[in-house]
Amino acid sequence: MAADPLLARARAAWLGLAGTPMAFPAAGGVEVAASAGSLLCPPGWVGIMRLGDAAVVTVPSDGLVGTVREALRRLPVAELTDAGRLRALLPVAGVLGPASLAYVDENRFRPATSDEVGVVPGEAADLTALLASVPADDADECGLADVTSRAFVVRHGDQVVAAAGYRRWPGRVAHLCVLTRADRRGRGLACAVASAAVADALTNGLLPQWRARPEPSRRVARALGFRQLGAQLSLALTGE
Repeated sequence: MAADPLLARARAAWLGLAGTPMAFPAAGGVEVAASAGSLLCPPGWVGIMRLGDAAVVTVPSDGLVGTVREALRRLPVAELTDAGRLRALLPVAGVLGPASLAYVDENRFRPATSDEVGVVPGEAADLTALLASVPADDADECGLADVTSRAFVVRHGDQVVAAAGYRRWPGRVAHLCVLTRADRRGRGLACAVASAAVADALTNGLLPQWRARPEPSRRVARALGFRQLGAQLSLALTGE
C-alpha cells in the first residue's frame, strides 16, 4: 500500500507534523514515539494517525511510550481509531474524533457544478455572514473562518448560502473547509463550492485533504473523487 502515490503524499505530510523523526511501518502496524511538540493532537494528548495499513502515534512524554505501544499492539490497525476499543485498554479522560481523512489528485478528481447558480469568488464579509447564520458547532466544525485561500461562494440574491476554501498546511496540503446554510443543504451546493476550491488547490500544486466526521460531509468528498485513506483520533489520558 505504501507504493500508492496518494497515500505516500498524505503520510509524508502528517509525518512532518509529528514533531519527531518517525515513519509508518512498511509492513503495517504502529509506531509510537514521544513528542511534546506534536501537531497530530492538542498539547499533552496522544495523537493517533492511521493511514492505509499502518499508523503513527505520538505521546507527550517518554514514560508513556511503552504503555501506549503495548495497548495499541493488541488491536488491528483498522481499530486504532475506535474510541470504544481504546477506552477498554487505556485510562482515557477525553476524546477528539475520530475524523476520516480523504484525499484526491488530478487523476481522480470529479469536478461538480450547480445547475441552480454559479460559483464566484467571495470576500471575508461573505464568510462572516454565512458563519453567523449557522449554529456555533457547525461554524467551528467547518473551519471556514481560518481559510488562507480565496473563498468560493454561491449566492442567492445578496445572500451567501454556501462557501468553500482551504487552509494551506505544511507539506503542501490544502485542508478543505466547506459550509452550506442549513436550509439550503441537499441541493448540491456544497459539491459546487468545494469543487471550485479543490480545483484551485490542484492548480497550485497542493494535495487536497478532506477531514470529516459527519456522513453528509463524507458523501460530498466521495462525490468529488476523494479516497478515504484513514482516520485521526486524539486522546487525553488520566493523569496527563
